[in-house]
Amino acid sequence: MTFFKDFKAFLMKGDIIALATAVVVGAAFNKIVSSVVADIIMPLIGVVTGGVDFSQKFISLDGNEYETLEAAKEAEAAVLTYGNLIQAIIYFIIVAFFIFLVLRAYERTKTKKAAPAVTTPKGPTQEELLTEIRDELKRQNKGKV
Repeated sequence: MTFFKDFKAFLMKGDIIALATAVVVGAAFNKIVSSVVADIIMPLIGVVTGGVDFSQKFISLDGNEYETLEAAKEAEAAVLTYGNLIQAIIYFIIVAFFIFLVLRAYERTKTKKAAPAVTTPKGPTQEELLTEIRDELKRQNKGKV
């Protein structure tokens, strides 16, 4: 029975709960970013590039020419879909940018705690050391005379 108690304690730790929350929020965030890339960014890039649909860009490895990616897949040709790679790179850049914005906003909200002033204990000055040496020498000389 202690195994289950230990497992329950493990699951209820703050770190596990925070991680589970982050995974769920991350999955929802992924859907939003996917929609931004597919529905907004890529069409805009298509307009800028003259109507190019990157998801349809491919290279056929069998040497034949195919009109569309679907035609190449129906012919069971091996293809490199470099357009999907371009889209994935754009997606990555957008995700990284959004994460950067979120972390930057988070850092700005953190309260800046003033670092405690580190005060080093002052040692004796050079004059004080010389005075101590002089007094010690006088004390030692009195005992000899």
